[in-house]
Amino acid sequence: MLRIITDPTEARSELDRICERTNDDQALHKEATVRQVLQAVKRQGDRALLNYTAEFDGLTLKAEELRVTGSQMDAAYQQVDRELLDAIRLARNNIEAFHRQRIPKSWVQFGDDEVVLGKRYTPVDSAGIYVPGGLAAYPSTVLMNAIPAKVAGVPRIAMMTPPGPGGAISPAVLVAAQESGIEEIYRVGGAQAIAALAYGTETVAPTHVITGPGNIYVTLAKKLVVGTVGIDSLAGPSEVLIIADGGANPTHLAADMLAQAEHDSMASAILITTDATLAHNVVAEVEKQLENHPRRTLVEKAIAHYGIAIVVDSLEDAAELSNQFAPEHLELQVAEPWDLLEKIRHAGAIFLGNSTPEAVGDYLAGPNHTLPTSGAARYASALGVETFLKSSSLIQYSSLALHKVSSSIEVLANSEGLHSHAFSVQVRTKRNIDD
Repeated sequence: MLRIITDPTEARSELDRICERTNDDQALHKEATVRQVLQAVKRQGDRALLNYTAEFDGLTLKAEELRVTGSQMDAAYQQVDRELLDAIRLARNNIEAFHRQRIPKSWVQFGDDEVVLGKRYTPVDSAGIYVPGGLAAYPSTVLMNAIPAKVAGVPRIAMMTPPGPGGAISPAVLVAAQESGIEEIYRVGGAQAIAALAYGTETVAPTHVITGPGNIYVTLAKKLVVGTVGIDSLAGPSEVLIIADGGANPTHLAADMLAQAEHDSMASAILITTDATLAHNVVAEVEKQLENHPRRTLVEKAIAHYGIAIVVDSLEDAAELSNQFAPEHLELQVAEPWDLLEKIRHAGAIFLGNSTPEAVGDYLAGPNHTLPTSGAARYASALGVETFLKSSSLIQYSSLALHKVSSSIEVLANSEGLHSHAFSVQVRTKRNIDD
């Protein structure tokens, strides 16, 4: 049952509880297991990948079977219908067009005395993408991770995805990969896949950045390899927060909340509204839509533990509660969403208006669906082109420019006790150097 909360103190407390739902003692136990997996792959390479695939996926492979062949990838096109292929291509085009607008530009500034300053952006040499799989298929995750990397100019992209029954990988996932320009795909899942991308094995060359969502073991593995490689973020269970006024449609609201809850039993779906009648109507509509839901048990668990409807006095109060929670997905189903937007400070993606369900962003609007969760939107952003780029500062001083600032550099260097820093300037400007 979706609970209704009217007390502001209780509302803030519940939002904090939901935000912190992944910080439990079980995570510490799982982290120890993940450390073992990482070390095994680092020491044993392919042998560890094959052993863990047999243990966790029930699949016995040879080393040469880890990588999906070109013929297997090509055959996938014969296994998807034209309607799905067209949808994948539409999503690909929209995602690519959006991310091409986000490429940061290198720049150079020419100052007085021939001082040149600037910043230069270059892509990483390689990127690893993790795509959840096994019994489920997520072609949208392939598109959302691979296309920004391609737009950034990453020359090598390696994709990891768990094998399904018999070692098969979803044809839709393979087609999405090829449509995104990926040619290197491995049937490896879990923490061992992250280890292979970070450390490399005999078959898998290491990468410099790892992106993509996964279960708790994948997330912990990404956390533990940071420093060896870069990552996009530590994704937690998905979440949506909807701010609605009395004019919103309760059927739409309930559908959007259940769309989030069907991801995972720990997914959260939160409604904040100024209309108590609407809140009660949404509760009734959630129950109605759950009656024949194919994932009813999972969705009911998510709604029971992490679904709430909060009634507030004003949209300003709703915005403040939303900023406290910093949701991954924020829907503004109000009469004037652009006015309310000015009061929003923290959110991974914002969906404006009654005709913009989160599903639009999940699949093909263009902005990325890999977003900060568990309050990380307070300081983090969506995955994008920038995830696969790094910048280098450019600095050039003429002899005249160096002479003009040399004494200040020497004073600062000497104040820190760094003699050779000061001398490196003195030797170029012939200042106070004893023969």
